[in-house]
Amino acid sequence: MKRLFDLFFSLVGLIILSPFLLCIMLFIVLESKGGVFYKQERIGLHRKPFKLYKFRSMFPDADKKGLLTVGSRDARITKAGYYIRKFKLDELPQLINVLIGEMSIVGPRPEVKKYVDLYNEAQLKVLDVKPGITDWASLQYFEESDLLSKSMDPDKTYIEEIMPAKLKINLLYVTNHNLLEDIKIILLTIKRIFIK
Repeated sequence: MKRLFDLFFSLVGLIILSPFLLCIMLFIVLESKGGVFYKQERIGLHRKPFKLYKFRSMFPDADKKGLLTVGSRDARITKAGYYIRKFKLDELPQLINVLIGEMSIVGPRPEVKKYVDLYNEAQLKVLDVKPGITDWASLQYFEESDLLSKSMDPDKTYIEEIMPAKLKINLLYVTNHNLLEDIKIILLTIKRIFIK
């Protein structure tokens, strides 16, 4: 049932949003050099790596200076990228990941290997379900990059404080989720993006 839900909404979403997606792509191309998409390896279902798609919101090779985004005004973010990130538009290409079966609309956000390698045995259970575009943890930590910008050591803060808290939320979802809950998360995510 969940796979049919994902297939339907990812396909319909890509079709309906296609003119809007093309506008975003043009915005990115005209504003800075580099490709339209940013692809990053993440760890998915059963620890299988996959390439997660995003609209590029940073200058090329920006991830070599760190995996975490620190603040909405991170110097690596392009002018177009600021607005793309503000409204979470950079996440829309993940509908492609959902369509091909690597992700779900709702599920724990996928992490990079560097952080997954730090999970304990209990935390690894979040990999028993497909990762998603949105989840309860994403809603609770909607302003995560701004939280990290206040830290003297963002990487340490993420590893020791934010990541364990998000995993705790995700583990509750993994053990007790259903379609109605997924719909609620989707609606709350849309509301959170557009109503500050």
